[in-house]
Amino acid sequence: MGNSKSGALSKEILEELQLNTKFTEEELSAWYQSFLKECPSGRITRQEFQSIYAKFFPDADPKAYAQHVFRSFDANSDGTLDFKEYVIALHMTTAGKPTQKLEWAFSLYDVDGNGAISKNEVLEIVMAIFKMINPEDVKHLPDDENTPEKRAEKIWTFFGKKDDDKLTEEEFIEGTLANKEILRLIQFEPQKVKERIKEKKP
Repeated sequence: MGNSKSGALSKEILEELQLNTKFTEEELSAWYQSFLKECPSGRITRQEFQSIYAKFFPDADPKAYAQHVFRSFDANSDGTLDFKEYVIALHMTTAGKPTQKLEWAFSLYDVDGNGAISKNEVLEIVMAIFKMINPEDVKHLPDDENTPEKRAEKIWTFFGKKDDDKLTEEEFIEGTLANKEILRLIQFEPQKVKERIKEKKP
């Protein structure tokens, strides 16, 4: 137990992360050091995750979205993220292959974790995304997607679903890969955030 606090990343975890992500040993070691500085216990709680997330969005309210992101990465549902879960989260959202990103996006939208997405779940995530969009930017959105309700409706229509239908993971991934518009509507990746994340990298 003691060696998890020694400040060095275990060889097994390091090898596993290098295998599953595109990060180098140097990057992983540097992140581990800053991870331990932020979270001396070696685990991030939901609150800590929200405050780390909030630093990326100083002019928005990312609380609801951060909770959903946290839920989707808490692989063992214990209410905390360890370093491995945290790095895989970073990788999936920034450098993962398109299908990996979409598998993650599916788990993000599958709020109750039952393996299918309902229209209400889409609306819940889209509402969380809207809280993070600068009000100025919302004004520039097209008329048919400038409210969470309209955007959720547009996504659901793209998938060809009726209001009370459900969307499976396969349908979600295939539909999104086949239609770049859906991809744009389901994700929140403004340029500013990408630049901020780059700046924060060690």
